[in-house]
Amino acid sequence: MSDQNPFPGENNTGHYWDGNLRELLNPIPKWWMIGFWISIAIFIGYTIWYPSWPLINTHFKGVAGWTAMNEYKEDMAKIEAIRAPYEESINKMSAAQILADDQLANYTVRSAKVLFGDKCAACHGTGGAGNPGYPVLADDDWLYGGTIEKIQETITIGRQGMMPAHGSRLSDQQISDLTKHVVALGQGSEDAAGKAVFMSAGCFACHGMDAKGNQMMGSANLTDGIYRFAPGGADSVKYTIAHGVNDASDAKSRNAVMPVFGKMLDENDIKKLAVYVYKLGGGQ
Repeated sequence: MSDQNPFPGENNTGHYWDGNLRELLNPIPKWWMIGFWISIAIFIGYTIWYPSWPLINTHFKGVAGWTAMNEYKEDMAKIEAIRAPYEESINKMSAAQILADDQLANYTVRSAKVLFGDKCAACHGTGGAGNPGYPVLADDDWLYGGTIEKIQETITIGRQGMMPAHGSRLSDQQISDLTKHVVALGQGSEDAAGKAVFMSAGCFACHGMDAKGNQMMGSANLTDGIYRFAPGGADSVKYTIAHGVNDASDAKSRNAVMPVFGKMLDENDIKKLAVYVYKLGGGQ
C-alpha cells in the first residue's frame, strides 16, 4: 500500500492494494437505511406489544396481554370443540358400536394412537409390533380371544396366565422329547415320543387334544408356530416347559403379566384402546 492516493478525484480512504483495489467512502444505499430504521421500529413495537423486558420481580407483560399459555388454552379449546361430538358419542356407545361406525372408528383410532404410545407401547412396541417377551398385537393370534369384547376385557382386568414348571416333574429326556413335539406341531407335524409325553404329562388339559389351546384359560395354540417368548424355537420351548410361566415355585419361571388398566384409565380410554388394538390385529 502506498501513502499516495493514485485516485485523487475519487471518494476513497486513500488505502489501496495491488494497484487498483481500494476502500471507498460511498454512503449506504437509501433503501438499506430505510429497512434498517423500519426494523428498529418493528423491534420497539414488538417489545411494547408482547411480553419482553425483565423487571425486578417480574417482566413487562406487553399491552396486548398475550401469553404462550393463553394461546395454548385457546388452541386446545378449539380442538376440544371439534372433538366434543365424537367424545360424546364414544361415551354413549359400546366398543362394538364404535367399530360399526366407520367415521367414529377412524376418529377413535387416531385419538387412541397417543394413548397407546403412552400406556402400551413400552411393552407391545410401536404399532403393536411387540417387544421381546411381550405379545405382538398386530397379528391375529390371541391367547384370550380377539373379539372387541375380549380385548376390552383384557385391558380392563389384565391377564396373568399360569403354566406349571415341569423341570421337577419330567426327566431331561422327556423334556427334550416334548420340546421336539411342540416345535413339530408348529411346523405341521408331530413327534411320536414327544406326543406320548404330551399326553402322559397332561399337557392336553390346558392346550387341548388338538394342541390348539384354550382361550378361556389363555393357554397357547401350539400348532401355529408363533412363540410368546423370544427368541422362539426349540430353546425357548424347552425353557418354558422346564420353568413354566408365572410359577411361584420356580425362581426361573417366565414372568408374563398384563397390568389391570381398569383402575388407571377411564371407560372411554379403555374403549378407545380396545378399538385401536382390534384394528391393529384385525380382530377375531
